[in-house]
Amino acid sequence: MENNFETLIATYIENKVGISEHFLSDTLANNLKQNLIALNTKSLLVEAGTGNAEKVLYDGAIRSDSIYWLDKKHNNAFENEFFTLIEEFILYLNQSCYAGITSYEFHYSLYEPGDFYLKHLDQFKSNPSRKYSMISYLNANWQERDGGELLIYQVDHNQNIAPTQGKTVFFKSDELVHEVLVTNSTRMSITGWLKSD
Repeated sequence: MENNFETLIATYIENKVGISEHFLSDTLANNLKQNLIALNTKSLLVEAGTGNAEKVLYDGAIRSDSIYWLDKKHNNAFENEFFTLIEEFILYLNQSCYAGITSYEFHYSLYEPGDFYLKHLDQFKSNPSRKYSMISYLNANWQERDGGELLIYQVDHNQNIAPTQGKTVFFKSDELVHEVLVTNSTRMSITGWLKSD
């Protein structure tokens, strides 16, 4: 597991975007995906907005995905396994990079065909607590024709990242503008932030 942690950190240091192809095991990714599908079947996902709790805007012309917040109160075995993994990564990150992360928040994200999220930064102007963004993908057998890439705008190049199962992407929340391109297939992920409150 530490190899995946080190890969994520080393690629971040090299390119401002950390990528680990197998941060999530296939078993965990599949279990989380089935959990997300079950939640969606029960109509428990909600329209995603922009902004924070103080001022949330809902505009389908900016983003059109649906979300469901993970919470330890749910006592879901697969979500708890994910939380344990994240907590282990935070410990490793804090010890190796003195990152000062004290908390985190994550939600499921579901993009149906035609959905997208326009260019944005992840850190709120009124609240700088989000330090790093993390996205873990739950899409087996994803093909180029399925679209839905994460497009990150770097200073000297743009970086397209396919949302393939098990892959996790890691970058500073206040640094890189990014967007989710229109997806042609159902696209699932867990998206969240490592915070310093």
